[in-house]
Amino acid sequence: MIQQFNKLFNPSVVAAIGASNRVGSVGYSLIKNLKEGDFKGKIYPVNIKHSKILGEKAYKNVKEVPEKIDLAVIATPAPTVVSVVEECGKAGIESLVIITAGFNEMGAEGQKRYEELEVLVKKYNLRIIGPNCLGIIRPSTGLNASFATKMPLKGQIALISQSGAICTSILDWSVDQNVGFSYFLSIGAMVDVDFADLIDYFATDPSTRCILIYMESIKNARRFISAARAFARQKPIIVLKSGRSNEGAQAAQSHTGAMAGNDAVFNAAFRRAGIIRVDTVAQLFHMAKGLAMQQLPKGSNLAIITNAGGPAVLATDYLVKNGGTLAGLSPQLIENLNSFLPTHWSHGNPIDVLGDAGPDKYKRAIEACLKEEQIHGLLVIFTPQGVSDPAEIARIIVDLNKNTSKTIIASWMGETDVEEAREILEQGQIPNYRYPESAVDVYLKMVKYSRNIKLLYETPRAISEEINPDKKRAEKIIKSALKQGKTSLDEWHSKQLLNSYNIPTPPSLIISRKDQLKEVSTSLKYPLVMKILGDEIAHKTDIGGVILNIRSEVELLEAFEQLQERAKNHLPPITLEKVLVEEMIKKPIELLIGAHTDPIFGPTIVFGRGGVETELHRDINMGLPPLNRALASHIIQETKVHKLLQGFRNIAPVPTKMLETYLVKFAYMVMDFPEIFSIDINPFLVDQHGAVAVDAHVTLNTTVGSNENYNHLSIPPYPDEFTKKIKLKNGQEATLRSIKPEDEPMEEAMYYTLSKQTIYQRFFSYFSKPTHEDFSQFTNIDYDREIAIIAEVEKGNKSQMVGVVRLVCDPWNESAEYAIVVSDDWQGLGLGNQLTDFIIQIAKKRGIKKIYADVLSQNEGMLHMFKKRKFKISNIDFNTKHVELVL
Repeated sequence: MIQQFNKLFNPSVVAAIGASNRVGSVGYSLIKNLKEGDFKGKIYPVNIKHSKILGEKAYKNVKEVPEKIDLAVIATPAPTVVSVVEECGKAGIESLVIITAGFNEMGAEGQKRYEELEVLVKKYNLRIIGPNCLGIIRPSTGLNASFATKMPLKGQIALISQSGAICTSILDWSVDQNVGFSYFLSIGAMVDVDFADLIDYFATDPSTRCILIYMESIKNARRFISAARAFARQKPIIVLKSGRSNEGAQAAQSHTGAMAGNDAVFNAAFRRAGIIRVDTVAQLFHMAKGLAMQQLPKGSNLAIITNAGGPAVLATDYLVKNGGTLAGLSPQLIENLNSFLPTHWSHGNPIDVLGDAGPDKYKRAIEACLKEEQIHGLLVIFTPQGVSDPAEIARIIVDLNKNTSKTIIASWMGETDVEEAREILEQGQIPNYRYPESAVDVYLKMVKYSRNIKLLYETPRAISEEINPDKKRAEKIIKSALKQGKTSLDEWHSKQLLNSYNIPTPPSLIISRKDQLKEVSTSLKYPLVMKILGDEIAHKTDIGGVILNIRSEVELLEAFEQLQERAKNHLPPITLEKVLVEEMIKKPIELLIGAHTDPIFGPTIVFGRGGVETELHRDINMGLPPLNRALASHIIQETKVHKLLQGFRNIAPVPTKMLETYLVKFAYMVMDFPEIFSIDINPFLVDQHGAVAVDAHVTLNTTVGSNENYNHLSIPPYPDEFTKKIKLKNGQEATLRSIKPEDEPMEEAMYYTLSKQTIYQRFFSYFSKPTHEDFSQFTNIDYDREIAIIAEVEKGNKSQMVGVVRLVCDPWNESAEYAIVVSDDWQGLGLGNQLTDFIIQIAKKRGIKKIYADVLSQNEGMLHMFKKRKFKISNIDFNTKHVELVL
């Protein structure tokens, strides 16, 4: 697969199919761009009608081209494209770019062509960019296989756009702003190559430091998130997403469905993948510039230094309005600033050094702020006021930036008066923005990105009580409803489903006749609630279907009769066969916990403020399952109701661990049953003593398939199936299982039991002290891309990791690199052999075609193990051997 992408972006021979002499045509622009760039490879025009194109010999088809073609770029009329692609496939050309439009964007006929292309992709194992795209450009090699009117500058940013028009606009803007690119391409209708493929390929390119994306839609959410998470651990991805639709809100029998709009789910997915989202093309490049020039802030506290009050106030307003923090100034810092600033300086943050401030005052103010621990970032604003030299102040900031780990951004306002200073700043790695609000916006997004990246490395806390659901009970409830042709569960069965995952609901009874009311009085405690019960009734309060505060048998009878009357008088009339009677629960905080199946990303968890006014407040946050404690905690913390949960006036704080546990349990239920289309628990009442799901409603997906491999999820869950008990030669029992994020402390503990020789044989080098990020990368893995099996033994009352074997797959799951380490005290007991056999078995099941590794020549034990398993062994150099096993 990687070879095909190399041919796409680094071809030696290119065929321009549909090249034309007609000025103004796409075919003319394509061949002109290919010929006029610095591309060193060979270019062959292909045109069925003309023998010469731009003075060069043209060929009627790709079969006539005298050399093996690496890349074919197609710009022929839409009705001819399918046959041209078939010709390329037969000629052994595997990498294509289809510029032509007229496919799935053009009705039934175009859709048919699109589907025919999909067939050819599989038939000939093709990699196709397009159709309906601008083309591809790689400035470093001079390859311009597009009909763009300009060549981008060379740089370290890869741009991927679904829109050719957006591409050309960005290209024009970037040349004016001196922004350079490593790759510049549009992907159009994505018949084959999509965002995930390109992110994975650009991850292999050391010259690409950042990816910018203009996105309209995603084809494969799971692949996209997987690729983005892998890339974002090392380098940033910035996305401008258009099409803020309400597609996800059409399921509207639940509050969750109404609020979980498609665009909000994209936000949740981007956050989980460590992606930065922006709203404008300008923000796209502002962020790219900021991330390329400055390190990420270690916190949110921003100090502002300015020579004019107005711009600083605007910056402060924007910061506070958008959730930022204005850094507090310590008494020591204020005293320091007092010593050299005029007496009427602002004496606070923003630090107004006043209009006549020269280079020295700016320098000393910046130095003082950079020494303050509670200041994480610095925005320096300059407005030309006739007495200060903007270029000299810029040089000072550049010098100070060389010796600090804090984030510094600048806003030199104006045009010609500050032009030289802007050049100095940006050449010195200080990003400058024309407007202070733009600078603050970049800082806030950098802070958010930093937090999202930390999420990728965060070690979850273990859940104290086991999830331990009753899956069989839950399955029986769901299958029974589907068998009866129901599309939803009534409140009673919805709550029984929650109970099967140990989510508490009030004590309750179902009654259908008056003579059953006496049983209620003896079984339940007053006060009580009586509710209409029916599959089709989602919001009972809207139809008067709930009666509260029932305190006696007399009131119980009155409530029963009232509900019957209300059901009869409802339009359309409701058949009231049963009512639900529950103990009335009183707790001060009403929450919403819900799930909704998004058409792109699948199940999405929603948490926030509940009650009858939940849609009015719209205080919700979203996340994608699977969840662990750390992820659940972040979902809770990023809501306004979180402040209430911490304690407010006479309301005691709610234990956050309890809420985290319930969210994780809830996520497991959604993961286990793709038949669940949506769930609405509202209200979920909580206080310091516990929580109760007072109302619940479940809608069902009647067309869902099997839950094999959790294909309905956009993020793969922990693979429970890879678990095995083994016996070692000393009689010790060990458990082989998949690694999980919570294993990080055990992984670290095992590392410090390893001898220097064992460490060197595993890593080919010595680590003085691995970081949290190092250990997190070993334990917090993407189960679609990596397999890691640990050996766990019980020693006393404590679990201990004594070995780990892993396969790191390429993005396309074709080959995987093998690595293993066994703790020194557990070597020689057959553990390495059993770990290796188990992971080879898993690799075969996953469809991996080849396993490979590099091994030190002196590691005779490993080489012997590989020989026994028929690995092919070859020499790399005197010290190292390469082993391969084709499965």
